Amino acid sequence: MKTLVLTLAFAAASLAASVQAQPAAPATNAAAAAPADAYTTMMTATITELMSTGDPVVLKAVAAKLERAATVAPADWLPRYYQAYALVISVFQSKEDGDAKDKTLDQAEAALAKARQLHGDESELLALQAYAHQARLGISPMMRSQKYSELVGEAVAKAQALNPANPRPYLIEANNVFFTPKMFGGGAVAAKPLFEKAQDKFAAFVPAGPLAPNWGQRQLQGRLKQYETPATAAK
Repeated sequence: MKTLVLTLAFAAASLAASVQAQPAAPATNAAAAAPADAYTTMMTATITELMSTGDPVVLKAVAAKLERAATVAPADWLPRYYQAYALVISVFQSKEDGDAKDKTLDQAEAALAKARQLHGDESELLALQAYAHQARLGISPMMRSQKYSELVGEAVAKAQALNPANPRPYLIEANNVFFTPKMFGGGAVAAKPLFEKAQDKFAAFVPAGPLAPNWGQRQLQGRLKQYETPATAAK
């Protein structure tokens, strides 16, 4: 069990390290209060900054920008979504203690709740919620494994059911299996068909708009590249 807990925590950290460097995929519903072009330009620049840094200080600064963006477009769920994303990623990258990380995740989940109140894409919100659960687990794997590993699985399953075309829940699921010990049904061999399924989902996926969530594909490509080596393919 200890091995399983530690590998789940490592899976969460690995996923964070790779998705934070994704190229921005900008988009909004039509609820922006500012002129559409100015708002889209501002959000595009902010999302680009978010997706191109792993510095927790910068990530928190970007989260603050997104909170301000939410006041510009109070009916749009995307600033809150990306605010939560920035905060979750900052926790994976941060060297702060567990209490500080939990407070940051409280802020992330508050932003997610506001995005949900604004009728954001529930599949995307659940995928990000699963990610936040992984971050909670990583703070104290030994104490939190049973609770948060179950919560991750539940959120991923709901996200997939709501939108089978959304590739991100499949990527999160595949990463968890990849880093779970073989004795518990995980490992590279067990994860490969899940990564391939995520790959099919990414190939067919069309973002809802220029600012809509669209991260994860580069990280998936990195995972699949590992199967080109005999050592990984045999695990």
